[in-house]
Amino acid sequence: MIPKALRERLGLRPGAVDVVVDGAGIRVEPLAADDLEERDGRLVIPRSGTPIDDDAVRSLRDADQR
Repeated sequence: MIPKALRERLGLRPGAVDVVVDGAGIRVEPLAADDLEERDGRLVIPRSGTPIDDDAVRSLRDADQR
């Protein structure tokens, strides 16, 4: 089981994941949903409804630096 604080920090939600061996550790990644769309040759993730502004990006970046 992945601790709640770590799940929240990474934004992991219930659902299917891919577990990959990565050197001496493992990497857990959520599987891409079927609702991805392609625009101009790029995959686009649909909006989640949660606005992300510059302050939110700075906060996430700074939290990862600790």
